[in-house]
Amino acid sequence: MLSRMNLDEVRFGADGLVPVVVQDAHTGRVLTLAYANREALEETLRTGRSTFFSRSRQALWVKGQTSGYTQEVLEVLLDCDQDAVLYRVVPHGPACHTGAESCFHHPLGESTSHPPLGEVLERVYQTILERISSLPEGSYVAKLHQAGLDRILKKVGEEAGEVIIAAKNPEKEALLWEAADLVFHLLLALAERGVAPSDLAQTLWRRHRP
Repeated sequence: MLSRMNLDEVRFGADGLVPVVVQDAHTGRVLTLAYANREALEETLRTGRSTFFSRSRQALWVKGQTSGYTQEVLEVLLDCDQDAVLYRVVPHGPACHTGAESCFHHPLGESTSHPPLGEVLERVYQTILERISSLPEGSYVAKLHQAGLDRILKKVGEEAGEVIIAAKNPEKEALLWEAADLVFHLLLALAERGVAPSDLAQTLWRRHRP
């Protein structure tokens, strides 16, 4: 059961609903926007599963009830005006009914931004897993995987040294490049040992959470 919150503080609308933003607790990506009434919030806090109120069906619904793609709720937060709620979740499957990871995947115009760091790390990690599984010809990941864990760990050490050298020089781009190389090889080492970025995020969160 999640920590209880005082639902009397929630400013529900005239229809008895409050908007709920659902966020991936590990990547920070917004997954969907839904609505909840008091009962839905109570169920979410009681069960730790994302529960909402369907305005079209006029009934409660639990994410994953039909699709199987559930969401484990780690935290429920009320905004400063007390009229919106945030679910921080661990998703087990896509959030969108289309099969997309997030409901927010239709850009309006050309984007000049980039995804949050956590999402980028997860995408790179999934690509590494795919390369390890399929071993495509010419793949750098496949080559290192076949060379063995010791070779991968040696690369991690080499890249760490490159980061140290780059950090002592004034060129920021060189440091960014070398740091990206280090992170990539670290993700490869984690993949070899069956450790996911989400596992790392949980460890960092436990150690550094205020």
